[in-house]
Amino acid sequence: MTFDMVSILVILCTLFFLCMCASVYLNIKMGITILNIEDSIVDCLDVLDERYSSMSKVLEIPVFFDSTEVRQVIDDIRVSRNSVLVVANSLKNIQESKEDDNKA
Repeated sequence: MTFDMVSILVILCTLFFLCMCASVYLNIKMGITILNIEDSIVDCLDVLDERYSSMSKVLEIPVFFDSTEVRQVIDDIRVSRNSVLVVANSLKNIQESKEDDNKA
């Protein structure tokens, strides 16, 4: 069975076309996944913003009880509030850098 140049080119073109179709499919699938993750991150940022506001309001209330346990809980809330702020800011920075890349 001998293959002439045309049949080899047809086989190669077919293989390249199949690879290109697979690549397009995977790129579309990855793009949809990235868009879904972006939507989840935006929703998460909204929740984190609400929790941060709620914790800040609780921390503004003066405490008239000198129990070490109550003070510890308040310190834990303060640390948690600060960690929520750090996470929200890092997610926001990622989103802003992505938007800047899209503008360029």
